[in-house]
Amino acid sequence: MTTAAWGAPSTPPGRRPLASLPKAHLHLHFTGSLRLPTLVELAAGHGLRLPEALVGQWPPRLASVQDERGWFRFQRLYDAARACVRGEADMRRLVREAALDDAAEGSRWLEIQVDPTSYAPFVGGLTPALEIVLDEAGAASRELGIGVAVLVAASRIRNPLDARTLARLAARYAGSGPGAVVGFGLSNDERRGDTREFDVAFDIARRAGLSLMPHAGELLGPASIEETLDALRPDRIGHGVRAPEDPRVLDRLANDGVALEVCPGSNVALGVFERADQVPLRALAAAGIPLALGADDPLLFGSRLVAQYEIARDDLGFSDPELAELARASIRVSTAPEAVVAAILAEIDAWLAAPPPA
Repeated sequence: MTTAAWGAPSTPPGRRPLASLPKAHLHLHFTGSLRLPTLVELAAGHGLRLPEALVGQWPPRLASVQDERGWFRFQRLYDAARACVRGEADMRRLVREAALDDAAEGSRWLEIQVDPTSYAPFVGGLTPALEIVLDEAGAASRELGIGVAVLVAASRIRNPLDARTLARLAARYAGSGPGAVVGFGLSNDERRGDTREFDVAFDIARRAGLSLMPHAGELLGPASIEETLDALRPDRIGHGVRAPEDPRVLDRLANDGVALEVCPGSNVALGVFERADQVPLRALAAAGIPLALGADDPLLFGSRLVAQYEIARDDLGFSDPELAELARASIRVSTAPEAVVAAILAEIDAWLAAPPPA
C-alpha cells in the first residue's frame, strides 16, 4: 500500500457506482446469506413458525453482544433461520441466491462459510451436505459469472473433536478454484471454548493445503487475536477490529501479513461499535494490514456487500482510489486462482480509470 492510497479522507467530485466496483466477498455465512422472502417461504413450506423479532421488523433489532445475553438472543434468531433449511433443494437455493446477490453487487469471487453439521441430518450425513454445497457452488460459478468457493467452518461451542472431523472432511475436498473447499475456519461466540484446543483441527487443514480463517477480535479484545495467531497460525482473521486497542498486536498483524475480514455493518448491529464512523477501518489500513470488507450475515444485519463499501465512503470518508484499494486487497488475500486475481485487478483499474458521473 502506498502512502497516497491511504491519505487524508477526501470526497471526489463525483461518485463512481460501488455496485460496479469489482471485488471479492470473503466473509459470508451460509444461513446468514438468506434473503428474507426466501426464509419466510421456506418456513411456510416446512410448517415452521419464525420468531416475530425476526420477521416483524426487518432488519431485526439486535441487542448488544457485549454481554452474553445479547449474543444468546442473536443466536436464537440465527438458529431459527437455520432450522428452515431442510434438504438439498433448500441448500441449493441458498447457494444460488447468495451467488446471484453477490454478482449483482460487483462481486467476482465469493467464499461462503458453511458448517455442514446442521444440515447433515436432512441429507444423509456430513459428506452429502458438503457435496451439495460444493456442487451448487460449481454450477453457480459456471452459469453466473462469479467464482464461488467454500470455506468449512467449525464451531467454538462444540467439542474440538468435532472440528477435527470437519477438518478431515474439508481436506478431502480441498481445491483451488470454484466449487472446491478452499479454507477452514472457526466461528461462533469468541467467549466460548479454548482456542488452543482447536490447533489439531487447523493442523489437519494446513497439511491439506487449505487457507486458515478463524474468527477473533470482535467480541473480545486484542488478546484474543494474539492467542489465535499463536495457536492457529491463520492466513486471515474474521473481524479483528479490536486490534487497534493494542498497537503491538496491530504491528504483529501487519508484520505477519495476516489479512482481516472487516464487517462494519455487523459490528454496529451487534453493538461492538455504537456508530459506523467508529469502526477502525482507517487505523487498520494505515497500519498496513490487508483488509477485505464482508457482509457477515445480511439476513440479520440488513446490509449486503455494497453497503460495507458505502460505510467506508459515507461514514469513514474513503475516496474512490481508497475504495479501489480495498477491493484490490479483497482479491489479493482471497484464494482465487492467479489468473482470476489478475483479471479482476485489471477490472478494478478500469473502474477507477473511468471518470465518475458528473
